[in-house]
Amino acid sequence: MERANHSVVSEFILLGLSKSQTLQILFFLGFSVVYAGIVLGNLLILVTVIFDSRLHTPMYFLLINLSCIDMSLASFTTPKMIVDFLRKQKTISWWGCYSQMFFIHLLGGSEMMLLVAMAIDRYVAICKPLHYMTIMSPRVLIWLLLSSYTVGLVHSSIQMAFMLNLPFCGPNVVDSFFCDLPLVIKLACKDTYLLQLLVIADSGLLSLVCFLLLLVSYTVIIYSVRHRAASGLAKAFSTLSAHITVVTLSFAPCVFIYVWPFSRYSVDKILSVFYTIFTPLLNPIIYTLRNQEVKAAMKKIRTQHINSKQTL
Repeated sequence: MERANHSVVSEFILLGLSKSQTLQILFFLGFSVVYAGIVLGNLLILVTVIFDSRLHTPMYFLLINLSCIDMSLASFTTPKMIVDFLRKQKTISWWGCYSQMFFIHLLGGSEMMLLVAMAIDRYVAICKPLHYMTIMSPRVLIWLLLSSYTVGLVHSSIQMAFMLNLPFCGPNVVDSFFCDLPLVIKLACKDTYLLQLLVIADSGLLSLVCFLLLLVSYTVIIYSVRHRAASGLAKAFSTLSAHITVVTLSFAPCVFIYVWPFSRYSVDKILSVFYTIFTPLLNPIIYTLRNQEVKAAMKKIRTQHINSKQTL
């Protein structure tokens, strides 16, 4: 891929979250802890699921893929942001900026579709428990996973296609802590109003379609279990609550940023922090605190580790 002929900008300047030196030091310490929590929390889920055979089920197969996406999504923005808190000049190369935008939309789109796949899995588990393992076969799981990444790839490729022939010949200041596509497009040396609408429409449409699919699936599940015994109903709602919480945390920022954009306010920057950093941290917490099987598996692994140390 060749850059536009009239582009002379080789790097972009990121304004970050604050110009205050004191706040930047506090942010450096705080986000370093948060990023460590993201990596350790999601790695803990990966290790737990891989080493406990009782968790080798479709639900946890999808869950560890969600953990991988969350870690990757945070890793394309957070380490750079943390390092920039210690820098006076926060710059990123043109290709570094392009890579950030590509992978953020790739992973973001894939995560949305993966949440839809997880909703399908919960529908089959709750509404058709006797046929669960037959319906959610390895072939179906691979198809759901490939579909999620394919949608993310197509979505990201479409978004990046808008950037192919854009000339950047002057302004290079991005008012964010990472290269956010709508903000970068505004810096092009041509009228990009229509292009900005297309970018927002593409991301907004994907977010809206996935959200509606999730809403329909959860409505069907609740409708299907309404006549069950109290214990069964409570178990179904307990399972769904974690998923609904994660979906809300993932989709709410996207709805505000792309479906109802706040381009003149700093709200979109705050929501971007929440979506790219805090959601990947909260996901493992939600799934472990509300999942007795995962907590039991973690306890078992910890006990085995302690016992192995004592025998040595």
